[in-house]
Amino acid sequence: MTLEELKALVRTVPDFPAPGILFRDLTTLISDGEGFAETVRALSERAEAADSELIAGIEARGFIFGAAVAARLRLPFLPVRKPGKLPVPTIGIDYALEYGRDRLEIDPDRVRDGQRATIVDDLIATGGTALAAAELLRLAGAAVSHALFVIDLPDLFGAERLRGAGITVEALMDFHGH
Repeated sequence: MTLEELKALVRTVPDFPAPGILFRDLTTLISDGEGFAETVRALSERAEAADSELIAGIEARGFIFGAAVAARLRLPFLPVRKPGKLPVPTIGIDYALEYGRDRLEIDPDRVRDGQRATIVDDLIATGGTALAAAELLRLAGAAVSHALFVIDLPDLFGAERLRGAGITVEALMDFHGH
């Protein structure tokens, strides 16, 4: 499948979750076996080219794509979780949202010093969550230089923010408007 064919599998839902928002729904891509497999293959190629040693997926849809990429490449998968979800001692980072704050946590024992970690998530919008994940992974000792996404919403400048933090950003497709 071409990237344009994959892009056609993404459903756009207008006015969700609020009026004026064009929600990019990946469930239609994930539910297409061939499309999902091709998406994972394309992300895996990029992770392999980045010489990744660890795949870090951001909760929740980053788990779907990240775990599949890690399995395909036979690499460890590290879930970047919302607070209180891991049953072991964690390290965490608080970060700003548009209307408040949130927190991400990881098990630091799953990261080796200098380990090349690649972040995988479904979508990059403003980049706040991905930047927080990169900072958290770096705090644990990982070397984070790449982030992979299925979708980029370039009008929200998240990819630019990550690049400003020294992270190479790749997305399989982009959608203008948000």
